[in-house]
Amino acid sequence: MLSVEQIYLSPGHNFIGHHGRSPSAHATVAVQTAEAVAGRGLRGDRFFDYRPDYKGQLTLFAADVFTQLRAAFSLPDASPAALRRNLLVRGPNLNALIGVEFELQGLRLAGIEECRPCYWMDTVLAPGAEEWLRGRGGLRCRILTSGWLACDCR
Repeated sequence: MLSVEQIYLSPGHNFIGHHGRSPSAHATVAVQTAEAVAGRGLRGDRFFDYRPDYKGQLTLFAADVFTQLRAAFSLPDASPAALRRNLLVRGPNLNALIGVEFELQGLRLAGIEECRPCYWMDTVLAPGAEEWLRGRGGLRCRILTSGWLACDCR
């Protein structure tokens, strides 16, 4: 079972459409709750209504992988917000959910594919982060039922 450690929303794209230019500076904001709308995304996030049937309506990242990343690159102060994924979660291996419908806090989700890291990870985290994250960059999901997500924050 997955637990939600943190929820992040960002109103704008920092990297998409910025190839060869500097990234934008839209903040990734930690929130306690977020409204998930079936087929559309998280209300208030940059990917809400991004494209019809978009495969990344909700993105997940594993908290244990983030802990390993911080250790591997000596980044004790790094924030998971830098990854720009919507949910920081604990639980089963996210790659095992690719091609699977599953439930999270009463919502039905479809795991679509790995949320592959891009070259911007080397800029926002550390050189080599993109390569290190390959195969463990998170999970892109489609939202199948609407509802609310809440942080299981401790």
